[in-house]
Amino acid sequence: MPRGARLDVPGTLHHVIVRGIERQKIVDDEKDRDNFLSRLGTLAKETGTTVYAWALMSNHAHVLLRSGAAGLSTLMRRLLTGYATSYNRRHRRYGHLFQNRYKSIVCEEDPYFKELIRYIHLNPLRAKLVDSLSKLDHYKWCGHAIVLGRRSNDWQDRDYVLKWFGEKEGEARKAYWQFMKNGIDQGRRPELVGGGLIRSTGGWSVIKSKGRLGAREMGDERILGSGKFVQQLLEEAGGKIKHQMSNTDLVKRAEEEILNFCQKEKIEVAALRSGSRRRAVSRVRSHLALKLVDKLGLSLAETARQLGLSTSAVAQILRRRQ
Repeated sequence: MPRGARLDVPGTLHHVIVRGIERQKIVDDEKDRDNFLSRLGTLAKETGTTVYAWALMSNHAHVLLRSGAAGLSTLMRRLLTGYATSYNRRHRRYGHLFQNRYKSIVCEEDPYFKELIRYIHLNPLRAKLVDSLSKLDHYKWCGHAIVLGRRSNDWQDRDYVLKWFGEKEGEARKAYWQFMKNGIDQGRRPELVGGGLIRSTGGWSVIKSKGRLGAREMGDERILGSGKFVQQLLEEAGGKIKHQMSNTDLVKRAEEEILNFCQKEKIEVAALRSGSRRRAVSRVRSHLALKLVDKLGLSLAETARQLGLSTSAVAQILRRRQ
C-alpha cells in the first residue's frame, strides 16, 4: 500500500521521528551529537521552524516542532542530507545513514502537547542513558534541561512550553518537573507513536470502549488526534494542505540555481551537463553540487542528474570539501 503524502502547512504541529537504517547508530560520539544539533538549530532558525522538545538518542531522534514558512519537508531534507554527508565523510563510510523516510505525525495540540513534551523528554531515562530524573535535569542531549533553565540554546522555545504549566516561570518550572516525574511509570506510550486508529484515538482501550458504545472514529496513521480532528485535517488536505516544497518545485528551484550561476560564471548549461572536464566547468559543477545538496536539500541522485554526473561523483565532491 503506498504511503500517504505528508500533511503540512505553516503552523502545523509535528512529532518527527528519525531512525538509523537497520537500527544502526546515527551518532558515534559527542562531536556527532554537536554536529546534528547545530544543524537542527541553524535550520530551524533559517526556515522559521519552532522547536519545543527533542531527544537525540544513539540510533534515533525525536523532535516536536511547529513547521515554518519553508515547510517540514525542506527542513528535514536539508537536515538529514547535510548531516548524513558530513557523518559519512568523517567516519569514512558510504551508503544511507537514515531510514529512507522519516516519520512525521501531525498532532492535535490541546490534548497532546504536554503529553508529547513529556514522552520525548523522558526518552533518555526510559533508555537508561540516565538513571534518574535529577540526572536528566542536566542531561545535554535532550531538551528537558533547556525547559528547566539548566542549559540554554537559542532555537528551542522553552517559554511557550512553560506557559502550559503556569504564568510565572518559577511555578511553571516546578509544575513541569512534577508532570515529568508523574509520567516516569507510564512506560513507552505506544499510543503516541503507533499507527492509524490506535494512534488517533489514544490506544486500544479507548477504541474498544467506543466500539462497545457503537461509536465510530476516523483514524489516519499520519495524525495524532480525535476523530473529528482527523476528519477536519483530511478535508483540508483535499483542498489546501500540500507539500510546501514538492519534488517538482525543488527541481525547478535547482534548475534556476544552475542557470543563474552558469550565467554568472559564463558557462553554458549544456557544457556543464556534458561531462566536460575543463577546469572552469568542473569548478562550477562542484560549487553547484554543494549548493544543491546542502542549501536546497536536493537528493544526491537528482543532483547528479542535473549536473551530468554519477551519484558517486556527487558523493565524492561532498566528501572532498573542507
